[in-house]
Amino acid sequence: MSQGKFRHFTVMAVVVANMVGTGVFTSLGFQLLDIRSGFVLLALWAVGGIAAVCGAMTYAELGAAMPRSGGEYNFLTRIYHPAVGFVSGWVSATVGFAGPTALAAMTFAAYGTSVFQVGESPWLEKGLAAALVIALTLVHASNRRNSGGLQVVFTILKVGIIVVFCTAAFFAVDTPQPATFLPVAGDGALLTSGVFAVALIYVSFAYTGWNAATYLSSELENPQRTLPWILMGGTMIVTLLYVALNFTFLYTTPMDAMAGQVEVGFISAEAAFGELGGRFTGLVLAMLLVSTVSAMTMAGPRVIQVIGEDFPALNALAKKNENGIPAIAIYIQSAIALLFIFSSTFESVLVFSGFTLALSSFTTVLGIFVLRWRQPDLPRPYRTFLFPLPPLIYLALTGWTLAFVLISRPVEGLFGLGIIGLGLVFYFLSSIKK
Repeated sequence: MSQGKFRHFTVMAVVVANMVGTGVFTSLGFQLLDIRSGFVLLALWAVGGIAAVCGAMTYAELGAAMPRSGGEYNFLTRIYHPAVGFVSGWVSATVGFAGPTALAAMTFAAYGTSVFQVGESPWLEKGLAAALVIALTLVHASNRRNSGGLQVVFTILKVGIIVVFCTAAFFAVDTPQPATFLPVAGDGALLTSGVFAVALIYVSFAYTGWNAATYLSSELENPQRTLPWILMGGTMIVTLLYVALNFTFLYTTPMDAMAGQVEVGFISAEAAFGELGGRFTGLVLAMLLVSTVSAMTMAGPRVIQVIGEDFPALNALAKKNENGIPAIAIYIQSAIALLFIFSSTFESVLVFSGFTLALSSFTTVLGIFVLRWRQPDLPRPYRTFLFPLPPLIYLALTGWTLAFVLISRPVEGLFGLGIIGLGLVFYFLSSIKK
């Protein structure tokens, strides 16, 4: 391995760990409030996976052509304008990573306190969530060996435990739930309804993170060759895990028991294995969220670092420690995550964060057409397979979701646009020469 570079397996672990986290362990309960068809619910996760794979295939071409850390910040800066890239980095730094990091830590705390039945104590949960963020911040701000090694171990455990859970629960249940996983009358109309679009918002959030490898491109061995396979391979693995996990939830647990509940994994484990087995499994699922917080603490600060490299007024953000780790950027992101954890407005931030992140990836995927038109001779070690179908599919599904958010949740949508506008203000202030 080249000195100071991450192995491709480590970066694929970051992709998987970034995706498999809070969303898949909480979303089904909200989806069941309006959808009771097993076929439509699994189709929902399959459609989300298709969109993520199409997005990953598109990002693979962009990442191979422009291999530098920073993800959308790097892409949008070169495709459109530095202001567009800065706003994307601003969104990632303030909402995109810090928000989901806080949510994963809070879900970890909620699962943990439920398993040990310590009673409902918001401040206990907030304290436990904050402790997790602080501990992982100290690990990732130290050196790359600790950072990468920890990520691979947690991700292998996460995938293995989910596979074991799905297999064991399937065989442990004597009488499966009467969920129908084949299409029935009325499912077709449901697939094109506004209810499906609302549910797709939750699923899109659950798949957030498929682009994580692009934030570490310049720290990856031979990114032009390995990045495409890391992005697509990691996303396909997660799609299979999501469909299997939600099938297991629906197969083992009454829908009424999960509807409206956050801790669907814990509820399903109790239904499959009994109280003792459920509490043990719930604890294990809580531990899986440690890897999600770890992955986001590892990838997100690279965006802050690259912004600091490009804007002299913010060059303090780019400083590295003696081991080459952007420690200041890591501390800043974790501080924002802690602010979300202790803020009573975190749920509102979570609602509009999905909108702003989807808008950022929508603009980036659209950029593949702009880049091919503006720079047709740019070396492209990898070209998107079946182009232009993957980006068009992604743009259609994501555009539909964005439009529905603006129509049905205008306050959150406009608040997300306000965050983008604030990013533009910071860009122009940062661009002023001293």
